[in-house]
Amino acid sequence: MNYLYLGDCLNVLQDYVKDESVDLVYIDPPFNSKRNYNVFFHDKEIQVQRLAFEDTWSLKNVNDSMQQLDTLQNEHLYHLLRAYQDIAPQVFPYLVMMTLRILELHRVLKPTGSFYLHCDPTASHYLKTGCDAVFGVRNFRNEITWKRTPFNGSSKSRAKQLPRNHDVILFYSKREDNIWNPPSTSYSEEYLKRFKWHDERGYYRKTLLKTYSQETFERLKEAGRLIEPTKKGARYSYKQYLEDSKGITLVDDIWSDINMINPVAKERLGYPTQKPKTLLERIIQASSNEGDLVLDAFCGCGTTVDVAEGLRRRWLGIDISPFAISLIKHRLQGTYQGDLARFEIRGIPTDENSAVKLWEQNAFAFQDWWIMEFGAFSTMFGKKGADKGIDGIAVYAISKADKLNAAFQVKGGQKVQSKDIDALLGAMVKHKCELGVFLTRAEPTRPMLETIAKQGYHKVGNHHYPKLQILTLQEFFAGQQLKLPKENVTFKSAEVIGKGGEQAELKV
Repeated sequence: MNYLYLGDCLNVLQDYVKDESVDLVYIDPPFNSKRNYNVFFHDKEIQVQRLAFEDTWSLKNVNDSMQQLDTLQNEHLYHLLRAYQDIAPQVFPYLVMMTLRILELHRVLKPTGSFYLHCDPTASHYLKTGCDAVFGVRNFRNEITWKRTPFNGSSKSRAKQLPRNHDVILFYSKREDNIWNPPSTSYSEEYLKRFKWHDERGYYRKTLLKTYSQETFERLKEAGRLIEPTKKGARYSYKQYLEDSKGITLVDDIWSDINMINPVAKERLGYPTQKPKTLLERIIQASSNEGDLVLDAFCGCGTTVDVAEGLRRRWLGIDISPFAISLIKHRLQGTYQGDLARFEIRGIPTDENSAVKLWEQNAFAFQDWWIMEFGAFSTMFGKKGADKGIDGIAVYAISKADKLNAAFQVKGGQKVQSKDIDALLGAMVKHKCELGVFLTRAEPTRPMLETIAKQGYHKVGNHHYPKLQILTLQEFFAGQQLKLPKENVTFKSAEVIGKGGEQAELKV
């Protein structure tokens, strides 16, 4: 069984993940970029957006972490962080948040396990000192430089500085005997061009014979592979045939052969900061074997768990956003279909009481959770302001060429009013949605039910779908179903238009 957890990874790790149970940890956490990242849903008639995640850290929003800082058992780490409080106050809250989670990830890692932390140069040097304190300097393996693209970026990014075009991946192990399958790659076209000479045996390159024994010298001479120097005092060379070469070269710590995802690539999901599958394939294959457990504590759109599934690893993913969990669920089901190993989503409400508790703790997370249960695109998370009658969009295929759009509205309060239904009807007209769904914790009023009944049905072939329908939280957990088309293609049919590699649109 594989698991997706909805929640703060610090709490999930502390409560549910055992000591030394994980073979490989890869995390791609927020970079402390001081900005928000959005996802866009776009087609000819509908343009909405939502917050994917925030990357702004302050003493206020890491208050829980600050309380735990004073309980740290690692004295060196405590003094290091306190030093950064004075030296680099702009990054101090972020470092506290990250360090507490790195400590937990170290705890759950097996003695033979490896840890990869994906970051950028603005924070990598701070994070490395923290990792040194947690893992030990001797267990540092590499600082991998990933060159994201062969292009130099916009003129703005080049203004009075060199273009910023790489991420940093810090690689640590828990001990010296970590699992290691050295990654390799095929010869590049540039390297193959060196085999430019040819004889009856095949193509070869001239390789300088540096240190050698007399036995080796005689063997090469007898085989006709020895090349005499043309200049006095020069060394011998020998013929290195292409057919004798393995065809691969070991990968070093500069990764320039994996580009960021193309804006029109099939694998792009429209999630900001999404990483290419080839990047995770290299990491997972290098530091784990089939059947091993891979953990991503900031799993976002699920690239790590997707690759782990494809490479026959067990996996555990954690993310604080219900939207991310929903995206991963649809990604896995759409990619693997019947071949998908069993997985369970934990941390989402399982009954009416737990759903109400979620609403009381975080109304936007409640909204995201309930809409994701219907495979809809939730248009808001953690964003203040009026919702203007619409909280989500779903798209249904009714034929190869035709689709229906449905607008979703969620109310988690103890009272609802007719104006809430009126707002949904207005949003349906504005966004050209044929169907509307009103999800509510409270019982609807009689006038609301009368308004819904007056809307009638939308006919599609032999099917009649209510133009407007309502479902209460109690009815949802009792198993009552909405009358909607069967083929939900909200995520499945999404193609993407990129925006500068920073954010993208879901186009349906």
